[in-house]
Amino acid sequence: MKPSTERKVIRWVHILFSIPVVGYLYGPVATIPQAAFVTRWVFFPIIVLSGIWLWKGQWLKKYFQKKKSEHAKE
Repeated sequence: MKPSTERKVIRWVHILFSIPVVGYLYGPVATIPQAAFVTRWVFFPIIVLSGIWLWKGQWLKKYFQKKKSEHAKE
């Protein structure tokens, strides 16, 4: 996958999974136990991870490539 396509996909995942969080904050989602659980423990962690990947993804890729190549030399 090209880096630009990967970034677009991750950006859309980040945006779409943010919608339930907005519903949790401003709507009735917080009063529905199942929806509140899914929002807290599924959607929010995905939003955090995709945001970190959008922010520091290039650095993480370089870091893991370096570790992988160092490990292969041993």
